[in-house]
Amino acid sequence: MTSSDSLEESAGALRKLSRADMAALAPSAAVVEPGRVCCPGNIRHPSEPLDRENYDHFDENPVKLVSDHPVSTFSIDVDTGSYSNVRRFLNGGTLPPEDAVRVEELINYFSYDYPVPDSLDQPFSVSTDVAAAPWNADKLLLQIGIKGYELSTAERKSANLVFLVDVSGSMNSQDKLPLLKNALKMLTRQLSAEDRVSMVVYAGASGIVLEPTAGDEHARISRALDQLTAGGRTNGASGIRMAYDMAEEGFIEGGINRVVLATDGDFNVGTVDFDALIDIVERERKVGTSLTTLGFGSGNYNDHLMEQLADAGNGNHAYIDTLNEARKVLVDQLGSTLQTIAKDVKIQVEFNPAVVAEYRLIGYENRVLRREDFNNDKIDAGEIGAGHTVTAIYELALVDSSSRLIDPLRYGQESTRARDTRQGELAFVRLRHKAPGGDKSRLQEFPVRADVVTSIDKAGDELRFAASVAAFGQLLRGDEFTGDFAFADVIELATSSRGKDRHGYRSEFVNLARLAESLSTAQDGRQARR
Repeated sequence: MTSSDSLEESAGALRKLSRADMAALAPSAAVVEPGRVCCPGNIRHPSEPLDRENYDHFDENPVKLVSDHPVSTFSIDVDTGSYSNVRRFLNGGTLPPEDAVRVEELINYFSYDYPVPDSLDQPFSVSTDVAAAPWNADKLLLQIGIKGYELSTAERKSANLVFLVDVSGSMNSQDKLPLLKNALKMLTRQLSAEDRVSMVVYAGASGIVLEPTAGDEHARISRALDQLTAGGRTNGASGIRMAYDMAEEGFIEGGINRVVLATDGDFNVGTVDFDALIDIVERERKVGTSLTTLGFGSGNYNDHLMEQLADAGNGNHAYIDTLNEARKVLVDQLGSTLQTIAKDVKIQVEFNPAVVAEYRLIGYENRVLRREDFNNDKIDAGEIGAGHTVTAIYELALVDSSSRLIDPLRYGQESTRARDTRQGELAFVRLRHKAPGGDKSRLQEFPVRADVVTSIDKAGDELRFAASVAAFGQLLRGDEFTGDFAFADVIELATSSRGKDRHGYRSEFVNLARLAESLSTAQDGRQARR
């Protein structure tokens, strides 16, 4: 019997067992019909039930007084799942729930033309830009941009990948398992003989569908994916443990060792304790195996679990709503998805109280760190993949601004502190990172000059486009910081700052902003008629 015949026989037995076992447990989940493109008769609203979709609630970062809190510290975030999930809602005729919108993930969905580092010796470059805020000319935006070193195909390390695939009944719709199969096929076509692929599936029980296989055996890997069918409940914890066992079996010393979890995140059998799952992933991260999560589907999508598992596993989280998104994440950006070039990357900004009165970090709410965490190498933070860009934006009110939200103190030390600071500086930026296999961080630091401020009209395309996305996210979240700035203003700003737009992602964003404007207008009209 050939190894291929053995594979087919064992996989067939696994499918029969899974169907029989799962039928005894419960019927398959109902198929969720994907939403249609928005039109007036097909508008749904976030106040209506979203089945069992799970999003973590968070409040926006508050405005802070520099005199009380001169230092802001946070971990970077390269996840993009929130953007494509928001796109899924809008294309389905629905404004997304506020907690589905993580503004930093919307901004970081796009690449920006930041300076490229020369070598891996300095794995990323850092640049800053300052301009007036488009929604309030009396405030400023400070943009911090990071660009990771871009690896050539020859420079990419060999990869040991374990596909952990959810084949439970909840995956039984076209936007789930069928899309998942095609997405993973796209990924495997980029692999070579030096890479290894194995596959574990889980429903009520878990099983190995593909033992460690050379990455260039594309036909064999494709057959293993083709034979997957959905049915039964979801024992995700059991699958995760088996996937890590497979990762250990195929471990490549000095290479990329990663579990790729592809699921809707609907774990309903076995160990479903959130902290227990995080503990498993963190433990394996410490011995060299990271975790990437790929989310699929609607109706029961567990966004919170998917994001947190990826964070715990030093990986990244993407939501795959279309084949084009699969190509973006798993083909065009494969190097940044798989290979980490810097880990535990933290940013700390100290604002000059002689110049800046207030600041607000836009997004990164669940990445905020304590001031003392910056120099503590035991504190985990985000990773940068090869070629990744990361953008952070602060909104600032200067000491002479008429738009300050917090009144200055009548009594206190504001004036005393101002005399002791460097008048020509707006802020001082510090970054820490570790090498992928290192334990000791390296420090970079530099000032941001106060004399580089420009109007938003004269700012570069990268800041202007990032600002349009930041405004878009804040509008979707319903916050009050953007004032009278509306979706129409987002559309105008984004349209004028698209730049080269090689893949058309920025043009697509403009269309999504138009959809959001239509849906918001329809919702306002509906509420006015009540």
